[in-house]
Amino acid sequence: MPLERQQLIRLLFEEYIEMYAARDERLLQRFSERFSGYTGSGHRLITRRSEWLDVLRHDFAQAPGRIGIEMLDLALQDVSDDAALVTAFFHIHLPGPASALSRETARQVLLFRREGDDWKIAHSSISVPFEAHRLSEAGGAHALQARIDALEAQLRERTRALEASERTTQALGQTDVLTGLCNRRHFEQVLQRVWDHGQRVARPVALILLEVDRFKHFSEQYGRLAGETCLQTVAVTLAQLASKGVDEHVARWSGETFVVLLPDTLVPDAMALAQSVRTALVALALPHAGAPLGVVGFSLGVACMVPEPGQDAQELVRRADMALSRSRQAGPDAMALTME
Repeated sequence: MPLERQQLIRLLFEEYIEMYAARDERLLQRFSERFSGYTGSGHRLITRRSEWLDVLRHDFAQAPGRIGIEMLDLALQDVSDDAALVTAFFHIHLPGPASALSRETARQVLLFRREGDDWKIAHSSISVPFEAHRLSEAGGAHALQARIDALEAQLRERTRALEASERTTQALGQTDVLTGLCNRRHFEQVLQRVWDHGQRVARPVALILLEVDRFKHFSEQYGRLAGETCLQTVAVTLAQLASKGVDEHVARWSGETFVVLLPDTLVPDAMALAQSVRTALVALALPHAGAPLGVVGFSLGVACMVPEPGQDAQELVRRADMALSRSRQAGPDAMALTME
């Protein structure tokens, strides 16, 4: 990695860690609107910037004074011109009596992404694998230590208890943990409802299948974390372009494959949206040295049908999958758009 680039990435991380240790409210402005992450003992992926800011504000309120950060190890990764990863191992030293946290290794991964003329934090994941029984050993430790395991529950309790309970129950069965999109099981239920409606009113239903080309090779070359970040980036792009306010119409189908459902949509509109998605993904220019074009490629397949009596919704999926197969065969990373 060029020295200048290394210094930039290190500076971004050092700025973050200093503001975090100082409990500096300016840190709240450093997070991207397109954010994902999870907390030290959380059991839920956070995909909204506002929720993550609530986590930080709660963290700062529990330990308002400066905390100590003892850095143990640090790895810098230059992902692309517009993205960089930092993995850090460190000890957290809370003010006051000796803390059990000080004996454990906190592990954090940060994804910095350039947005315009500024760098923003697009992902943060942190784990602190301390044992719950150790909290009782340090009765005088700060309240933050005793409440880390309950952090996610406290966030849910900021709205009415019933709403939080319903949201949690729904998320367990409907959401893909990595991307925050609808999962395949729930998507198939939505597809069936849309298909049945299309049969009743004789209106078209369109489907787009999208696959990240050579994803296995990408993950092997750049590592699992980079692979997950790639999928999250694709998910954010699809959600922004294709959901039209209905999140359950965009889903992670399997592995590196995504699906977009378009009720009451004719062929020209389905193709136009697929082209917009392809253009947006190409513009990301995610680097992939093992690909012919040097960037991550994508294959898309589009199918459109007016459901007839007796036809099954899986016929639409089958046609989109056939179109996707032809797109793959058009050439490595050709990103051809095909229609069935």
